[in-house]
Amino acid sequence: MTETTGFRTEIDGRPASADELSALAFAGFAHFTAMQVRDGAVRGLDLHLARLRSASMEFFGRALPDDSVRQRLRSAIADGPSALSLTATMYSRNGEFTPHGAADDPAVLVRTAPAFGGPKGPLRLNTVQHERPLPSIKHVGEASKTYYLRQAVNAGYDDAAFLDARGFISEATIWNLAFWDGDAVVWPKANMLAGITMAILRRQLDALGIAQREERIDPAHMGEFKGAAVMNSWTPGVPVKTLGSTALPVSQAFIDVLGRAYEREPLTVI
Repeated sequence: MTETTGFRTEIDGRPASADELSALAFAGFAHFTAMQVRDGAVRGLDLHLARLRSASMEFFGRALPDDSVRQRLRSAIADGPSALSLTATMYSRNGEFTPHGAADDPAVLVRTAPAFGGPKGPLRLNTVQHERPLPSIKHVGEASKTYYLRQAVNAGYDDAAFLDARGFISEATIWNLAFWDGDAVVWPKANMLAGITMAILRRQLDALGIAQREERIDPAHMGEFKGAAVMNSWTPGVPVKTLGSTALPVSQAFIDVLGRAYEREPLTVI
C-alpha cells in the first residue's frame, strides 16, 4: 500500500493489500523495532538488526539474514520523504493461537510514517505497579501500556511509569527511564525492555567517559536525584519533573549530556 504522501506499508518488500492488512488486525504474535530515518540512514542500525534477529529466534526459532531485513527496509523508504518514522514488524504467517508457525516465518511488515521528535516536556509521570510479559522483547499487543497511559492522563499526568513486583522503578509505557546524580547516569536495575536509544546512549556515554551505573531505584529515594529523563526512538531525552508524588528537578545539563551522547552515534545508511 503506497500513499500519495510517499509513506508506505509493505509486506516482504511489496505493497501490502487491504486483505493482507485486515488479516493482521488480531495478529498478536509479533515483535518489532521502531526508528527514525534521515536521508536513508538511522542511528544504531546494528542494534535494531540485532534486536530483530534475537527476538525472531525466541519467537519463531529462526531469523532472517540481516541483508534480507535491510532490503525490506530499503524498499519501504525508497522514493519516500527524507525524514520519516519506520516500524519493522516480524510476525507469524499462521497468526496467533496456532500450535505451529509457517515454514517461512517470519513475515516482515514495514510501515513508514511522518517523522516525529517526541514531546518537549517536562513530563509528569504517574507510577503504577506493572510488569510487562516477556519484558526483554519489544512485542505487540500490549493493551496495558495504552491503558495505563490513558489512566495517567485522566488523573492529570502526561504518562505512566512502572514499578516492578518489589516496588522498584523499571520503565515507562513506551520509554526507558534514566536518572542523574550530578556526576553519573543511573539506569534502573529491573526486568524491562532495553531500548535501542538507551543502548546507543550507554555505549556513547562510555566513549565520552561519563560515568554510568545500574541500581534498584526506590520511589522513596527518587527525590535525591538531580534530574530524570525518558527516551525512545523519538528522542534521546525528555525531562521528567514528577514521578508519582515525587517532584524532581529539571536538569538541562542532564538533557544536554544525553543529547551530546546521542549525536555522537553515527548515522548508518540502511
